[in-house]
Amino acid sequence: MKKSKLFMGLGALALVGVLLVAADHIDAPDTMGTSADIADFYAFEPTLGSDNTVFAVDLQSNVLPDLAYGTFDENVLLEINIDTDGDLVEDLVIQAIPRDGKMYFFGPVAPSETGLNGSIMVDAPLGSVDISAETAIVETTANGVSLFAGPRQDAFFFDFFQFNAVIGGEAPLGFKPAGDPNTTDDDDTTAVDTFDGANTMSIVIELPNSLLGTTTGQNALGLEVYKTWVTTNAKQ
Repeated sequence: MKKSKLFMGLGALALVGVLLVAADHIDAPDTMGTSADIADFYAFEPTLGSDNTVFAVDLQSNVLPDLAYGTFDENVLLEINIDTDGDLVEDLVIQAIPRDGKMYFFGPVAPSETGLNGSIMVDAPLGSVDISAETAIVETTANGVSLFAGPRQDAFFFDFFQFNAVIGGEAPLGFKPAGDPNTTDDDDTTAVDTFDGANTMSIVIELPNSLLGTTTGQNALGLEVYKTWVTTNAKQ
Protein backbone atom coordinates (compact mmCIF):
# COMPACT_ATOMS: atom_id res chain seq x y z
CA MET A 1 0.00 0.00 0.00
CA LYS A 2 1.33 3.43 -0.90
CA LYS A 3 2.18 5.67 2.02
CA SER A 4 3.22 9.27 2.54
CA LYS A 5 6.19 10.43 4.55
CA LEU A 6 6.22 9.45 8.22
CA PHE A 7 4.09 11.46 10.63
CA MET A 8 4.94 11.51 14.34
CA GLY A 9 2.27 11.74 17.04
CA LEU A 10 1.79 15.05 18.87
CA GLY A 11 -1.48 14.85 20.76
CA ALA A 12 -4.01 12.20 21.72
CA LEU A 13 -7.49 12.11 23.19
CA ALA A 14 -9.34 8.90 23.98
CA LEU A 15 -12.99 7.98 23.77
CA VAL A 16 -14.14 4.48 24.74
CA GLY A 17 -17.33 3.11 23.23
CA VAL A 18 -20.12 5.05 21.56
CA LEU A 19 -22.35 7.89 22.80
CA LEU A 20 -19.59 9.26 25.04
CA VAL A 21 -17.85 12.63 24.94
CA ALA A 22 -14.31 13.70 25.81
CA ALA A 23 -13.17 17.29 26.33
CA ASP A 24 -9.72 18.77 26.70
CA HIS A 25 -8.91 22.37 25.57
CA ILE A 26 -5.47 22.59 27.20
CA ASP A 27 -2.76 20.63 25.43
CA ALA A 28 1.02 20.52 25.37
CA PRO A 29 2.83 23.79 24.49
CA ASP A 30 3.99 22.43 21.14
CA THR A 31 0.39 22.05 19.95
CA MET A 32 -1.40 25.03 21.54
CA GLY A 33 -2.80 27.53 19.06
CA THR A 34 -2.56 25.11 16.11
CA SER A 35 -4.83 22.48 14.59
CA ALA A 36 -2.62 19.86 16.26
CA ASP A 37 -4.33 20.84 19.52
CA ILE A 38 -7.23 18.42 20.18
CA ALA A 39 -10.11 20.11 21.99
CA ASP A 40 -13.04 17.65 21.83
CA PHE A 41 -13.85 14.26 20.34
CA TYR A 42 -17.37 12.90 19.86
CA ALA A 43 -18.55 9.54 18.50
CA PHE A 44 -22.23 8.67 18.31
CA GLU A 45 -25.05 7.20 16.28
CA PRO A 46 -27.11 10.17 15.03
CA THR A 47 -30.59 8.65 15.45
CA LEU A 48 -32.12 5.61 17.13
CA GLY A 49 -31.70 2.60 14.89
CA SER A 50 -29.33 4.38 12.53
CA ASP A 51 -26.90 2.35 10.46
CA ASN A 52 -24.37 5.21 10.53
CA THR A 53 -21.73 6.41 13.00
CA VAL A 54 -20.59 10.02 13.32
CA PHE A 55 -17.09 11.04 14.39
CA ALA A 56 -16.57 14.72 15.22
CA VAL A 57 -13.21 16.19 16.21
CA ASP A 58 -12.72 19.78 17.38
CA LEU A 59 -9.21 21.19 17.00
CA GLN A 60 -7.54 24.46 18.02
CA SER A 61 -9.99 25.92 20.51
CA ASN A 62 -10.53 29.67 21.02
CA VAL A 63 -10.55 30.62 17.32
CA LEU A 64 -12.14 34.08 17.27
CA PRO A 65 -14.32 34.71 14.18
CA ASP A 66 -13.85 38.48 14.45
CA LEU A 67 -10.13 38.00 13.75
CA ALA A 68 -10.07 34.97 11.45
CA TYR A 69 -11.95 31.78 10.83
CA GLY A 70 -8.85 29.75 11.57
CA THR A 71 -6.85 27.41 9.40
CA PHE A 72 -5.86 23.76 9.32
CA ASP A 73 -2.11 23.10 9.37
CA GLU A 74 -1.10 21.20 6.21
CA ASN A 75 1.71 19.50 8.15
CA VAL A 76 -0.72 17.92 10.64
CA LEU A 77 -2.38 14.57 9.97
CA LEU A 78 -5.49 13.74 12.00
CA GLU A 79 -6.13 10.06 12.76
CA ILE A 80 -9.28 8.55 14.24
CA ASN A 81 -8.17 5.20 15.64
CA ILE A 82 -10.70 2.37 15.98
CA ASP A 83 -10.16 -0.78 18.06
CA THR A 84 -12.53 -3.58 17.01
CA ASP A 85 -11.35 -6.40 19.30
CA GLY A 86 -10.97 -4.70 22.68
CA ASP A 87 -7.17 -4.89 23.00
CA LEU A 88 -6.70 -1.07 22.93
CA VAL A 89 -4.64 -1.28 19.72
CA GLU A 90 -6.06 0.34 16.60
CA ASP A 91 -7.35 -2.09 13.96
CA LEU A 92 -8.64 0.65 11.64
CA VAL A 93 -7.77 4.31 11.08
CA ILE A 94 -9.61 7.17 9.42
CA GLN A 95 -7.25 9.95 8.37
CA ALA A 96 -7.77 13.59 7.41
CA ILE A 97 -5.23 16.06 6.05
CA PRO A 98 -5.71 19.49 4.41
CA ARG A 99 -4.28 20.58 1.08
CA ASP A 100 -4.96 23.86 -0.76
CA GLY A 101 -8.35 24.60 0.77
CA LYS A 102 -9.66 21.03 0.78
CA MET A 103 -9.70 18.34 3.46
CA TYR A 104 -8.82 14.87 2.17
CA PHE A 105 -9.95 11.73 3.98
CA PHE A 106 -8.60 8.15 3.88
CA GLY A 107 -9.81 4.86 5.38
CA PRO A 108 -11.25 3.18 7.33
CA VAL A 109 -8.32 0.85 6.75
CA ALA A 110 -5.76 -1.10 8.75
CA PRO A 111 -2.84 1.21 9.59
CA SER A 112 0.65 0.69 8.20
CA GLU A 113 1.84 0.59 11.81
CA THR A 114 0.18 0.97 15.19
CA GLY A 115 1.08 3.52 17.83
CA LEU A 116 1.78 7.22 17.57
CA ASN A 117 3.56 7.21 14.21
CA GLY A 118 1.96 6.53 10.87
CA SER A 119 1.71 7.30 7.16
CA ILE A 120 -1.09 8.55 4.95
CA MET A 121 -2.92 5.59 3.44
CA VAL A 122 -3.23 7.11 -0.04
CA ASP A 123 -4.46 3.83 -1.54
CA ALA A 124 -7.64 4.05 0.58
CA PRO A 125 -9.28 7.39 -0.32
CA LEU A 126 -12.56 8.07 1.48
CA GLY A 127 -13.41 11.44 -0.09
CA SER A 128 -12.74 15.16 0.19
CA VAL A 129 -14.57 18.38 0.98
CA ASP A 130 -13.86 22.08 0.56
CA ILE A 131 -12.86 23.62 3.89
CA SER A 132 -15.73 25.84 5.05
CA ALA A 133 -15.50 29.45 6.19
CA GLU A 134 -18.63 31.57 6.70
CA THR A 135 -20.88 29.00 4.96
CA ALA A 136 -20.88 25.33 5.96
CA ILE A 137 -20.10 22.88 3.15
CA VAL A 138 -20.93 19.18 3.47
CA GLU A 139 -19.86 16.67 0.83
CA THR A 140 -21.62 13.30 0.56
CA THR A 141 -19.83 10.58 -1.38
CA ALA A 142 -21.33 7.87 -3.59
CA ASN A 143 -21.00 5.29 -0.80
CA GLY A 144 -22.96 7.39 1.70
CA VAL A 145 -20.12 9.08 3.59
CA SER A 146 -20.73 12.71 4.64
CA LEU A 147 -17.72 14.97 5.26
CA PHE A 148 -17.22 18.43 6.80
CA ALA A 149 -14.19 20.52 7.74
CA GLY A 150 -14.21 24.09 9.00
CA PRO A 151 -14.95 26.42 11.94
CA ARG A 152 -17.83 25.68 14.31
CA GLN A 153 -19.05 27.28 17.52
CA ASP A 154 -17.17 25.79 20.48
CA ALA A 155 -19.58 23.37 22.17
CA PHE A 156 -17.59 23.30 25.42
CA PHE A 157 -19.26 25.27 28.28
CA PHE A 158 -16.77 26.17 30.99
CA ASP A 159 -16.52 29.00 33.51
CA PHE A 160 -12.73 29.29 33.55
CA PHE A 161 -12.57 32.18 36.03
CA GLN A 162 -14.79 30.42 38.56
CA PHE A 163 -12.70 27.29 38.07
CA ASN A 164 -9.58 29.25 39.05
CA ALA A 165 -11.43 30.66 42.06
CA VAL A 166 -12.43 27.17 43.21
CA ILE A 167 -8.91 25.81 42.75
CA GLY A 168 -7.47 28.83 44.58
CA GLY A 169 -9.78 28.36 47.56
CA GLU A 170 -11.59 31.65 46.89
CA ALA A 171 -14.99 30.13 46.09
CA PRO A 172 -16.19 28.13 49.13
CA LEU A 173 -19.58 27.51 47.52
CA GLY A 174 -17.99 25.90 44.47
CA PHE A 175 -19.18 26.28 40.91
CA LYS A 176 -22.09 28.51 39.88
CA PRO A 177 -25.21 27.19 38.14
CA ALA A 178 -25.70 27.93 34.45
CA GLY A 179 -27.84 30.94 33.68
CA ASP A 180 -30.89 31.14 31.46
CA PRO A 181 -29.64 30.73 27.85
CA ASN A 182 -32.60 32.82 26.62
CA THR A 183 -31.71 35.97 28.52
CA THR A 184 -28.75 38.29 28.93
CA ASP A 185 -29.88 39.46 32.39
CA ASP A 186 -28.03 36.84 34.44
CA ASP A 187 -26.10 38.31 37.37
CA ASP A 188 -22.78 37.30 38.92
CA THR A 189 -24.42 34.38 40.75
CA THR A 190 -24.60 32.38 37.51
CA ALA A 191 -21.81 30.81 35.50
CA VAL A 192 -20.23 32.57 32.54
CA ASP A 193 -19.24 30.54 29.47
CA THR A 194 -15.62 31.53 28.88
CA PHE A 195 -15.74 29.96 25.41
CA ASP A 196 -18.87 31.82 24.28
CA GLY A 197 -18.25 33.41 20.88
CA ALA A 198 -15.17 31.32 20.17
CA ASN A 199 -14.87 28.68 17.46
CA THR A 200 -12.97 25.47 17.01
CA MET A 201 -11.74 23.96 13.76
CA SER A 202 -13.96 20.92 13.30
CA ILE A 203 -13.74 17.75 11.24
CA VAL A 204 -16.90 15.64 10.99
CA ILE A 205 -17.32 12.26 9.31
CA GLU A 206 -20.60 10.33 9.09
CA LEU A 207 -20.25 6.90 7.56
CA PRO A 208 -22.18 3.61 7.30
CA ASN A 209 -21.32 1.11 10.01
CA SER A 210 -20.62 -1.44 7.30
CA LEU A 211 -17.37 0.41 6.57
CA LEU A 212 -16.25 -0.24 10.15
CA GLY A 213 -16.69 -4.01 9.91
CA THR A 214 -17.56 -6.13 12.91
CA THR A 215 -16.35 -5.82 16.48
CA THR A 216 -15.64 -8.42 19.15
CA GLY A 217 -15.20 -5.82 21.89
CA GLN A 218 -17.82 -5.75 24.64
CA ASN A 219 -18.67 -3.36 27.45
CA ALA A 220 -19.67 -4.25 31.02
CA LEU A 221 -23.25 -4.92 29.87
CA GLY A 222 -22.11 -7.36 27.22
CA LEU A 223 -22.95 -5.00 24.37
CA GLU A 224 -20.64 -4.83 21.37
CA VAL A 225 -18.68 -1.58 21.21
CA TYR A 226 -15.82 0.02 19.35
CA LYS A 227 -13.06 1.68 21.31
CA THR A 228 -11.88 4.81 19.56
CA TRP A 229 -9.44 7.66 20.09
CA VAL A 230 -7.96 10.46 18.04
CA THR A 231 -4.38 11.58 17.48
CA THR A 232 -2.68 14.44 15.65
CA ASN A 233 0.61 13.75 13.93
CA ALA A 234 3.22 16.20 12.60
CA LYS A 235 5.11 15.64 9.35
CA GLN A 236 8.72 14.53 9.84
